[in-house]
Amino acid sequence: MLKDVSLEVQRGELVGVLGPNGSGKTTLLKVLAGTLTPESGSVFLDGRPLGEWSRRHVARHVALVPQETHAPFDFTVLDIVLMGRYPHLGPFTLEGPDDLVIARRALDSTGTVAFEHRSFNTLSGGEKQRVVIASALAQSPQLLLLDEPTASLDIGHEIEVQQLLRDLNADSNVTMVLSTHDLNLAAALCHRLVLLKDGQVLDAGPTERVLTPGSVRALYGVDAEVERHPRAGHLMVVPLGRD
Repeated sequence: MLKDVSLEVQRGELVGVLGPNGSGKTTLLKVLAGTLTPESGSVFLDGRPLGEWSRRHVARHVALVPQETHAPFDFTVLDIVLMGRYPHLGPFTLEGPDDLVIARRALDSTGTVAFEHRSFNTLSGGEKQRVVIASALAQSPQLLLLDEPTASLDIGHEIEVQQLLRDLNADSNVTMVLSTHDLNLAAALCHRLVLLKDGQVLDAGPTERVLTPGSVRALYGVDAEVERHPRAGHLMVVPLGRD
């Protein structure tokens, strides 16, 4: 359960949410997406309470990428990406040429054009993740929310997704909030961090200030070195052991 959480995300930012299991990271993303309603307080989108917008309007502006996506039927990759266009279609309206253009542009942005006619269920974990992100991009959202976007990926696919998110943020100005256990992913990508524990914010601010040995110890009970890597050009976290 979240308690007294306050968070503001500016357009074009990439914000990371860090915390141990059960800290409220996924809950926070669902609240931001409008799929969970807080018992108190409000979520604002463009200065207006989220509850005043229709679900369709919210879906046109905010997209949530879950940890895992399973297709119950044998959908093609293009079918999966076109699902992102549903908030923009009227009742009983089928996708048109403009929707196909947007879907294929999203495939191109995520490097998945070659998979267009493949069955989604035949893809690797990293390929599926990029396709799900393409589907979210096809919604044409102002805000992209990602829950553990590199969970269960091998290091090669993790680097692919990391570079994809960096490019989308830098080149397409996509605003993102992502939750992750990967401290080095957060250090490499995020402009700001929010540290959650037991549903409360321990600290929030620029990555360089917030990501410290003390904050890692407070969140996870782990001693770690946090130093700027000379070649990577960003902070790196090296766990040393439990307290």
